Amino acid sequence: MKRIGLAWQILIGLILGIAVGAIFFGNPAVQTYLQPIGTIFIRLIKMIVIPIVVSSIIVGVAGVGDIKKLGKLGGKTILYFEIITTVAIIVGLLAANIFQPGSGVDMGNLSKGDISSYMNTTEEVKSHSFADTFVNIVPANLFDSLMRGDMLAIIFFSVFFGLGVAAIGEKGKPVLAFFQGTADAMFYVTNQIMKFAPFGVFALIGVTVSMFGLESLIPLSKLVITVYGTMLFFTVVVFGIVARMVGVNIFNLFAILKDELILAYSTASSETVLPKLIEKMERFGCPKAITSFVIPTGYSFNLDGSTLYQALAAVFIAQMYDIDLTIAQQISLLLVLMVTSKGIAGVPGVSFVVLLATLGTVGIPVEGLAFIAGIDRILDMARTAVNVVGNSLATIVLSKWEKQYDETKAIAYLNEVKEKKLATE
Repeated sequence: MKRIGLAWQILIGLILGIAVGAIFFGNPAVQTYLQPIGTIFIRLIKMIVIPIVVSSIIVGVAGVGDIKKLGKLGGKTILYFEIITTVAIIVGLLAANIFQPGSGVDMGNLSKGDISSYMNTTEEVKSHSFADTFVNIVPANLFDSLMRGDMLAIIFFSVFFGLGVAAIGEKGKPVLAFFQGTADAMFYVTNQIMKFAPFGVFALIGVTVSMFGLESLIPLSKLVITVYGTMLFFTVVVFGIVARMVGVNIFNLFAILKDELILAYSTASSETVLPKLIEKMERFGCPKAITSFVIPTGYSFNLDGSTLYQALAAVFIAQMYDIDLTIAQQISLLLVLMVTSKGIAGVPGVSFVVLLATLGTVGIPVEGLAFIAGIDRILDMARTAVNVVGNSLATIVLSKWEKQYDETKAIAYLNEVKEKKLATE
């Protein structure tokens, strides 16, 4: 028998989880027995993310050793992120206006979810400015930032530490060797943890389906279809155009990220695939310095799927309440989302928190979020997968922009992926 690939194992886990959740809908035993398995898997991934990010950035930056080059890269990265997330917001607004997913929805047939857990952080996001984002990048206490998983602050320290290692020359070589060894060891650990992924996916999706039930999708099916259709359009067409502009076929990127896309979709967590993204994009011709900087930074500044969804969901709620948003109000919504969606990736339920902070600015009742809270996990799965593609593509774009993309290495890795696919078929 040919060995079943990881993508198929995860897909089987996903299907079995949905089946178990549907069969035992409403049974608390499902959560009792499966939730610990899912929680262990997520914790295993979170355990390795920070060591990989820190060690990869330090090694990559030390290899460059030029603060001017890094400053130039940082400026280009933020510019690209701002452009592409703005396009995502515009696409979300257009889709909501064209397909009108909230029109004719009978709110009397919808059950309300509990959104009180998101309210505590809403005021913080409302007062969140673009300047605050850059102020918060600088850590007041590194160990506090490490404990909280504050990725921007961790990236900032790692970049400066890498520059310091490069500046001291020969004295820095043992330090560099230590972090290179750490990165290599953590990538090995990642590969071992990924063997547990099918079980984690089975548990997480089983608990989700058993809690909300597949029938809860029916009243909001138009929203689900619109979100998924728009996400598919954005991924294939918008990302496809961007990829074509830099000489890459978007479907080749899908082939390389197949395992990660299924895993990110199943778990609705971008963190589960961050270590493998860094590894794979390096193998796909992107230099370590760019990969280790762009992908972690993108987790805070380049959440294309999330920003698209936020724009679409905001208009959907307005349509539910028969609120006709003017062009000026939608432009205001665009501008507010451009600011509030940046630099707060570490906030739990980030999309809900951003929407809670945003809706009131254009006169949309925030209570409307309670009606879509029950199916948010299903929508979150789609936007997470789009975020993964967006950050991977950003790495290629920045590598091409800096003229450091290794075409030969990329072609060799793509051929390797295709050969593996043929071997498992």
